[in-house]
Amino acid sequence: MKLTVIGCWGGYPAKDGATSSYLLEKDNFSLLIDVGSGALSKLQKYKQVADIDAVIISHYHHDHVADIGVLQYARLIEYYVTGKNAVLPIYGHDGDKEGFESLSHTYTKGVNYDPTKTLELGPFSITFLKTNHPVPCYGMRITDGESVIVYTADSSYQEEWGSFAKEANLLITDCNYYAGLDGSKAGHMNSEEAGKIAAQANVELLMLSHLPQYGEISKLVKEAKQKFDGQIKLAREGFVWNG
Repeated sequence: MKLTVIGCWGGYPAKDGATSSYLLEKDNFSLLIDVGSGALSKLQKYKQVADIDAVIISHYHHDHVADIGVLQYARLIEYYVTGKNAVLPIYGHDGDKEGFESLSHTYTKGVNYDPTKTLELGPFSITFLKTNHPVPCYGMRITDGESVIVYTADSSYQEEWGSFAKEANLLITDCNYYAGLDGSKAGHMNSEEAGKIAAQANVELLMLSHLPQYGEISKLVKEAKQKFDGQIKLAREGFVWNG
């Protein structure tokens, strides 16, 4: 499977950037994971909007769903221009009724996932872990039967990540804070906590994402290395991982 980073900033987009969004592809099936602010503009560098087969949402904070409405307009305009009236499924949880209802529009339909069960979506099997965040949010373990990606979405540190991410080929972690800073009240992790999870889980590659707009972000990698001696990368738009 192939993962492309579309947006990697936390809270709001840095200049010319986008917040959380990732494109996952295999066997001509395209899954968009979260659709943050600026994501739809960036997505079109890599994939036409009409070619997205499904979307899945971790939670309903704006930096993960801000461009859902824009995506819905894009699908509507696609119909006006081409007559293509296929309805795009957007998978989300119903822990936030208003947020879930917002997923449905003329050519999109909200589909409720049960986080206690495995979701089969195209070539992917997805299991969920409820995160430590101020609102209901679910991290994901995604496999195509060969490789494993774990996405923490937004979460402060919790011991369960070590087992949930066990032996993952790619671990994408929330890393909104520098070492020594406490992001738990906001429901986020710092660089050392991300590294600790990667070490506990013995992952192949740790990708630090949901990045802060302040400070020298290259320091995050150096700080995470204090806890994890494996491969670490900063997320950046356009980065491609093949597993």
